[in-house]
Amino acid sequence: MRQPLLVSGGVVLLLITAAAQTRHPAAAANRASLRTPWGDPDLQGVWNYAAGTPLERPAAFADREFLTDEEFARAEHDIEARGNADRREAVGIGDLRLEHNDFWFDKRKTILSRRTSLIIDPPDGKLPPLTPDAAKQTPVGADEYRTAEGPEARSLNERCIIRDGNGPPILALPPPVNVQLNGHMWQFQILQTAKQVAILSEYIQQVRIIPLDGRPHLPPAVRQWLGDSRGRWEQRTLVVETSNFSAQRLFLGLSAANLRIVERFTRTAADTLDYQFTADDPTRWTKPWTAAVPIGKTDGLLYEFACHEGNYGMRNILSTARALENRR
Repeated sequence: MRQPLLVSGGVVLLLITAAAQTRHPAAAANRASLRTPWGDPDLQGVWNYAAGTPLERPAAFADREFLTDEEFARAEHDIEARGNADRREAVGIGDLRLEHNDFWFDKRKTILSRRTSLIIDPPDGKLPPLTPDAAKQTPVGADEYRTAEGPEARSLNERCIIRDGNGPPILALPPPVNVQLNGHMWQFQILQTAKQVAILSEYIQQVRIIPLDGRPHLPPAVRQWLGDSRGRWEQRTLVVETSNFSAQRLFLGLSAANLRIVERFTRTAADTLDYQFTADDPTRWTKPWTAAVPIGKTDGLLYEFACHEGNYGMRNILSTARALENRR
């Protein structure tokens, strides 16, 4: 059931603040230059981040950073075809993933970037080599390949706790899938006060509260699903550093316990956010890497995603597993 989203507690104050900032139509023509009443760059609005670009550069593009006009047109055509939920040529798990027809998807018509990969550093568009210890680990697979020993064996997304792609970092590629089809527009809203920035995600309703007052990070022993974020302004850019992730939080299939994410938000146009993040985990990669995720403006509202209330899938998965065990 989707209903207009109501947020309680401290975020209500943020919503009231945002609603009070009514702008003259002439000023809206160049929102990138606008600032809040207290002087910070204005990042507020509802945004989406369905990128349509692979995380790593496909071998076909070698060392090329951008698509040609012809390749870009073909990529948009192919993504539309693969993202058509009315198709029925898939079998098995692939067919189960088409449980909603195309009518229910709010789609963007274009890919937001001509880049051949979201990764911009290293320059080859590939993830850095793994450390020897990380190379010995087996990444956790997609939900359909997980065990059903109990609810803890299923993903946080499937359990309606968090969705990894909501951030940090904001990345529309649920592991191990490497290309985001042009389907869902994963929406989130940025709300600001002089002392905090809130990022509210529509899907599963995650809320990140990012202090801007220079307070230190939490002690290393305090671990959270979304990590511990601290923000600061560098001219027009909001820089957010996040650490202290729960060891049970996964990023690209492995534990995020030692992960540090640095995000950079810059409003470059009325309908565009330049969003980049750097991922650093010396226990996993031989060096940090950086990705640029295109983010576009959405004209609309966030709606309630009542995940827990309608999550019959978890009960069905576990009860089916127990029934199969009893048949052996």
